[in-house]
Amino acid sequence: MTDTPSERSERTGQAEQTEHAGQTEQGAGVAGAPSRRSVLGWGGAGLALGAAAAGGAVAVARSDDDPQPAAAGAGAAVAFHGAHQAGIATPVQDRLHFAAFDVRTDDRAVFVQLLKDWTEAARRLTAGQAVGEGAYGGPVEAPPDDTGEALGLKPSRLTLTIGFGPSLFEKFDLADRRPEALIDLPKFAGDNLDRDRSGGDLCVQACADDPQVAVHAIRNLARIGFGKVVIRWSQLGFGKTSSTTPDAQTPRNLMGFKDGTRNIAGTETDRLKKFVWVGESDTDDGSAWMTGGSYLVARRIRMNIETWDRTSLQEQEDVFGRDKGEGAPVGRAKERDEPFLKAMKPDAHVRLAHPDTNAGATLLRRGYSFTDGTDGLGRLDAGLFFLAYQRDVRKGFVPVQRSLAADSLNEYIQHVGSAVFAIPPGVRDADDWWGRALFSEEA
Repeated sequence: MTDTPSERSERTGQAEQTEHAGQTEQGAGVAGAPSRRSVLGWGGAGLALGAAAAGGAVAVARSDDDPQPAAAGAGAAVAFHGAHQAGIATPVQDRLHFAAFDVRTDDRAVFVQLLKDWTEAARRLTAGQAVGEGAYGGPVEAPPDDTGEALGLKPSRLTLTIGFGPSLFEKFDLADRRPEALIDLPKFAGDNLDRDRSGGDLCVQACADDPQVAVHAIRNLARIGFGKVVIRWSQLGFGKTSSTTPDAQTPRNLMGFKDGTRNIAGTETDRLKKFVWVGESDTDDGSAWMTGGSYLVARRIRMNIETWDRTSLQEQEDVFGRDKGEGAPVGRAKERDEPFLKAMKPDAHVRLAHPDTNAGATLLRRGYSFTDGTDGLGRLDAGLFFLAYQRDVRKGFVPVQRSLAADSLNEYIQHVGSAVFAIPPGVRDADDWWGRALFSEEA
């Protein structure tokens, strides 16, 4: 959990207002509400390719030079194609369904075909279209191509982001293509990790302003992958806990504090290049396929809500190093005032997570709050699903998390799930597919 981690969402299904041009990760969204029906069909081992969209509405490609951010209206589509995957610097949506998968096939060709099928399905899902021939109207003797629960719903700014875990490189003769930056995370002080909520060969992050749209996307990718991959664990999230939109109202985490104040914005091209996107100089180890990608650390952080709720306001503010009302750093008047770290207690969360304390280490955060019922003892199973993107895990998350070993917030939280993934660059065009640069020799 890092400096200014969480933002509270306004309401389920309400889209975040995008106010600034210059977004480097995505272009203009689709106007109107495209149908989720399709004229595409599934054929044999793979998906029949095509781009015929019902109503003729398709998402336009993104480019590094496109000055327009994604359409901000509720229900808009975020373009799928671009130099970087959507769902990283994209304005943060309200809801999350994150899934980690284990690969069950040892046939490289079968797995590559799955990545191609997933890519085509993702193109259609993010544009608000149905998968394959849709949820009805096909052969009555066979299951439909689409599960149907998103019929009639808008795209809701759905983004789908794929990542490859360290364990994937133990398969398909990929050991020599594993980037040095994709490390197995060390054990950190206070970790109490559940193996059933950690790791994974693959991940897919689905973010949307409608929870049913996000769940529908993961469900259909899992269905397409039946027999080849299986969900290892998944996490639903609500209430975005960090913003990538400058000057947007800062939501609050489940502890009631504003967070994400100093997060990297999607319009900050220089900071994204410095701290988030993998550059050519980072790939001397043979991982040129990662150029334009990033690295993701996912941590399920449970909050001891009941203990926190009995803690005095003064102690809560001392723990964070910010006041609870305005969100201003200790000794400052406004939320976005530059923190004076020495005015905070030595074990304050903001002080220990700040880049000045960690040799400049900076993360792009887009985590979500979660509540998963109770633990059987009358306590909420609630907390933060922390998602952080960075250029190099060794220079990003690891030093920050080690610094947080002394964090006074640790009395109220515990890391119970963990995973790290290499996030490949974006899908450039209709002929490209997730992971092509990793799996194709010609790439």
